[in-house]
Amino acid sequence: MSDSLPRPTRGVIALRWALVAPLSLMAGWVFTIFHVPASWILAAIVVAGACALITGQDLPMAKSVHIFGRSMIAVLAALPLISAPTRDLLHYLLPGVVISFFTVAVGVIGGLLLSRSRKEISPETGVLSMLAGGASVMPVLAKELGADFRYVALSQYLRLLVVSMTLPLVTHFFAPYGTGAERRAVAGLEVFGLGEFGTSTSIFSLAVLALIVVAGEPLGRLLHLPAAAVLGPLLLTVGLSTVLPAGINIEPPTLFKILAFMAIGWMCGGALNLTALKVFAKQLPATFLFIFALMAVCAAAAVLLTFWLDISYFEAYLATSPGALETVLALSSEGEAGPVVVTIQIIRLLAILAIAGWLPGILRLILRNRN
Repeated sequence: MSDSLPRPTRGVIALRWALVAPLSLMAGWVFTIFHVPASWILAAIVVAGACALITGQDLPMAKSVHIFGRSMIAVLAALPLISAPTRDLLHYLLPGVVISFFTVAVGVIGGLLLSRSRKEISPETGVLSMLAGGASVMPVLAKELGADFRYVALSQYLRLLVVSMTLPLVTHFFAPYGTGAERRAVAGLEVFGLGEFGTSTSIFSLAVLALIVVAGEPLGRLLHLPAAAVLGPLLLTVGLSTVLPAGINIEPPTLFKILAFMAIGWMCGGALNLTALKVFAKQLPATFLFIFALMAVCAAAAVLLTFWLDISYFEAYLATSPGALETVLALSSEGEAGPVVVTIQIIRLLAILAIAGWLPGILRLILRNRN
């Protein structure tokens, strides 16, 4: 898909942002009230996308905002890893790797089949759009790896929407607690907005976050990490957490999270055009087929997990859910599930990020062997 949209003047860009930014905030707030999955990202995609489609021009975003957004997303991706006990990570490492293999294999196969069905979709774009987990990270990785981040974003958030809506309904049949209505009410309060972000942030914590934003990507490039703009800040966050004094909170404050989520949405929506939407629309049947196939594979893998780790199917299903981590954690918390849920999800998230980061080399190897 072509990225060669006409570039507006600076004055026009400023005027459009004066409309897009407040409208995105309003839409995100409304989406949050109605518990729309990934409310702030989707609101920004809708508003920025509408602006790009109506004007026929892209909506360029300041580089500093883009760097800040992807750095905060990396910090958020690192937080579950920091909070998980090392003992749990080691105990569930092998099951997590096996579950990751299932979901990654389905994503890679589905993505390659998708790319073969449409010449406009590259193998990198197809695979990144089909990998389950880390939906907010995938568009950033896609942009770094030269894939079509617009198509990746649309596919990822469609999957997130489907999984988020079906999780409370499906788990109702085997949850060990309460009623479905009660569970959905609690999940709706904790998820889809920004959750419980009432933690206090000190000046020192803000300085640490500033350091991650400024030094994360250069560190990633210095270490020759794949997708350095994401993995660099993520690695720096984990490293700093091991040396910071106890009690220092490096979780981004609510405003930072909102801005980061909207920055991802603006990046994707601001570059939308009719060509991108037409290609995505043509692939909707195949995309839905893949989503439900992936959910079926994960549900089958959950059966294996129940016998392997001697846990309930409720815990296993949540642990293998293909994405919608916020919904998973809310349901897990109310259902008093064990640490297996968050640990397996973390291990798979790390596997997904590793696969995505090294994707070009992996695809070259696969395609060479196939030929």
